[in-house]
Amino acid sequence: MSATQPERPVQPGGSRATAGPGRSPALTTGLRTAALRLAALTVGQAALMVGLGLLITGPAQAMWPLSVEDEVNEGFERLRTGPLTDLSFVTSEAGNTLTIIAITVLVCLGLVVLPRLPRWRQAVFLAVGVSLQSLVFLVITICVDRDRPDVDRLDASPPTASYTSGHTGAATALYAGLAVLALLSGGRGRRRKVLAGLLLLVPLLVGLARLYRGMHHPTDVLGGMLNGALSLLVAGRALLAEGTSPAPVPKNAMEIAQETAAEHAGQVAGRTVVVVNPTVTDDKQRETLRLVLEQHGRHAAEFVDTTADDPGGGQTAAAVRSGASLVVVCGGDGTIRAAADRLAGTGVPLALVPCGTGNLLARNLGLPVAPADALAAALSGTGRRIDLGRIEGDGLPATHFTAMSGAGLDAAMLENTGSAAKAAIGWPAYVVAGWRGLRAPRMSVSIRLDGGPEVRRTARMVLLANIGDVQGGATLVPSAEPDDGLLDLAVFDPHGPGGWLRAVAAVLRGRPEPGGFAGAPVEYFTFRRAELRFAAPQSRELDGDPVGKGHRLVAEVRPGALTVLLPSGGE
Repeated sequence: MSATQPERPVQPGGSRATAGPGRSPALTTGLRTAALRLAALTVGQAALMVGLGLLITGPAQAMWPLSVEDEVNEGFERLRTGPLTDLSFVTSEAGNTLTIIAITVLVCLGLVVLPRLPRWRQAVFLAVGVSLQSLVFLVITICVDRDRPDVDRLDASPPTASYTSGHTGAATALYAGLAVLALLSGGRGRRRKVLAGLLLLVPLLVGLARLYRGMHHPTDVLGGMLNGALSLLVAGRALLAEGTSPAPVPKNAMEIAQETAAEHAGQVAGRTVVVVNPTVTDDKQRETLRLVLEQHGRHAAEFVDTTADDPGGGQTAAAVRSGASLVVVCGGDGTIRAAADRLAGTGVPLALVPCGTGNLLARNLGLPVAPADALAAALSGTGRRIDLGRIEGDGLPATHFTAMSGAGLDAAMLENTGSAAKAAIGWPAYVVAGWRGLRAPRMSVSIRLDGGPEVRRTARMVLLANIGDVQGGATLVPSAEPDDGLLDLAVFDPHGPGGWLRAVAAVLRGRPEPGGFAGAPVEYFTFRRAELRFAAPQSRELDGDPVGKGHRLVAEVRPGALTVLLPSGGE
């Protein structure tokens, strides 16, 4: 599933250990783990989709006859015109089985044949995502029997039931999968986001075409989209996430690296300390990181673990006191924040090794998301000074954040996301938890920026940002930069579906309007010091970690307080 396989260990006497023709024991174990994870998640996905279908056609229909869906179906029938019918046919064909198969095969072949280094993992991710959608779709149609809409249907009715929409599900798996690959690929960020947005429109248009042509109920189309999205999550968790854990290092690789380093590189002066979050880093990954350090002349690096009581700050402070010339932090945003808090103003450089759920700072600084690649890129680069945010509040001692802090919906979402959910599906677990927070009342907040006049707002959430991009490549705070000597404040207060659409449009626009317009779905401000007071206690968070409820937050920028090793030309 990767472009290259790890070399098999050399046994005493010069013979190579074997685990089947051309396959190392480590690769065999990795394949088995990925297959088991894929099977378990697929069973869960199928059970969820079948359960929803039985709910729609059973108890839900008994309590509520779904007459609204009948009205929607009849409404689409009344809208039919010649040009719209022709357009709907073309759009519907984008989700046709033959179309989906042809595009999937061509893209996968292109990923393997065209690049200088074949992108096997991406090709397998797309092929598995589309195939899983089809497999689960067949299971659903066997278990859930639902008649098609009672309108004039423009296509021949296939033998499968109405729930779910196979066209919509297949289109979601394919085109949303292509959007994911576009966001994960290299190249100019703006173009990738535009391309991904256009690709994500295709499943929506296919779903509308299926409704227009009288082939499905609205819940069938929504079910198809959910099935396609879950298939991508399952494939990504089983395959792409596997790429964040580098291949295990052969037993003799350390000796080889040491000999090579001795011949081709001088000893790097100074002591290297690696602060490791043991909950997201296993022994094999540590050995891979040690190998990368050796290859870059960082010999005899000391690895120290974080603990539940000390998530990285104490270990980092001890490293600085003992004269470390480099601190490497392997963990998520919370571990990196704790280390950065103690490195602030010391001048000791930090090398980021993203191993967590969000990895926001690493992504915004242009580092690779694979831990070994990120470390190699950092060690090959130079030191760059970035800003930190210093923050405090009632019940919150003064500390620093590197990416974002906030209060309201985002903090409540983090509080409601369990560690088991994050381990199972990664950062999308936050999205699932966020739905529960939408029913919470708005907060009332008083804002004072740089000693200016106080302004009052209602809000769903407020974000204090040092960086702008979040998971999935979305730019939540467009003007935030980690080295501009400023912090940004985003106030989100959308009202109803229309307000949320306007908020999304404001974020996607990429050129935010300045703050000062009460009632806007999103307002942006820049500042050096901000004081926020909440009328009622609000959930608060620092770099993805909940820090308890409170009435107050005070934040100020510390320009250039942290030195980070980044590859040349990194963003």
